[in-house]
Amino acid sequence: MRSRDRARAGPLAVLLVVAVCLGLNAAVLPAARASSYPTVPLGLDRWFVSDLTGAEVSPGGGGTISFTVGDPLTGLSISSTVLTLQVYAFNAFPGNATSTLGVSSAPVLVASTVSGLSVNESLGTVEANQTVAGSVAVQTSATTPSGTFAVRTALRFVAGGVDYLLESRGWFTSAQWAAATAGPNGSVDLNVSALGVSGVVPETSVLVSSSNLSTAIYAVLGAGVVLVGIAAWLYFRPPKSSSGVRNAPEETQAPSAFGNKRTRDGD
Repeated sequence: MRSRDRARAGPLAVLLVVAVCLGLNAAVLPAARASSYPTVPLGLDRWFVSDLTGAEVSPGGGGTISFTVGDPLTGLSISSTVLTLQVYAFNAFPGNATSTLGVSSAPVLVASTVSGLSVNESLGTVEANQTVAGSVAVQTSATTPSGTFAVRTALRFVAGGVDYLLESRGWFTSAQWAAATAGPNGSVDLNVSALGVSGVVPETSVLVSSSNLSTAIYAVLGAGVVLVGIAAWLYFRPPKSSSGVRNAPEETQAPSAFGNKRTRDGD
């Protein structure tokens, strides 16, 4: 069992748009398979995939998703390392979400040897406590619609002769995630064994926007930042009583490329 605090990274504009997309729907996904994948040591799964960025592109343009894959296993290298990135869901601006990808001209991911909605980037062997940086290109067409395309990730490798698999939140349905995060007495913990994986890694997104759309988005986000600032001041100001400092509530939703709140299976 473990806390579900998961690190994520990306360009500021993409992250802000992801925040605006809280509560939007994503794809209906197949059930996670039962497996015997061993779990990685507590707290280490977040270090396997880090510095994961998003991309912001215009229709017909291109961008880059970059990442870092590391081996936090002391004294044990990982080999046959493969990172999978897959475009799996779409939210049209200004929020008319689709339940499946359903876009004929979705962004294409371009890896070193293959391109498509899903690519595998082979990284070979990563030595203990070392990292390998990589990237995949993103290419759109002139007919790619404006909106946010979610990109889920998965990492496979072999360590000590054993196969490991880590996946992002987007590979699991809401029911699967709820079953894996139900702790005792209503607490929220993450049992990755119940998901059939070794750990959970972050995911990202591709924001497709025209220049006019970008202007509108930044205007909305600017107003949102002001509201967030006011809310933060109200929350963190000293309490009037002497009963002590209030604790920040623990997250109860899984981070995803569309934010923390999910509304449908596969979100």
